[in-house]
Amino acid sequence: MKSETESKIPYWAVGIAVGAVGSIVAALLARKETREKVLEQGSKSLDYLKERGQKLRETSKVAIEKGKNFIGCQCHESAQENSEGERQAHAEEKRDIMGG
Repeated sequence: MKSETESKIPYWAVGIAVGAVGSIVAALLARKETREKVLEQGSKSLDYLKERGQKLRETSKVAIEKGKNFIGCQCHESAQENSEGERQAHAEEKRDIMGG
């Protein structure tokens, strides 16, 4: 008579073999699906990054223009103030020299 362990060993071996083959097939199929999914996600991410980069470029151009205008106005105003101050100082010197 066969013991219970002897009758289970062949089933156990067949089960492991079927599981191994199934795992290999599933892994091969999953690889293709995974590659496709990764490629799809990668292209979506690339599109997103391109869009964000374009928005960042536009925003930075606006900020640079505003900065140039702001600095230009301040320089222009300070140059006007300096020339006005020089005129006033010159006029005062003239008055002092001429006794006025």
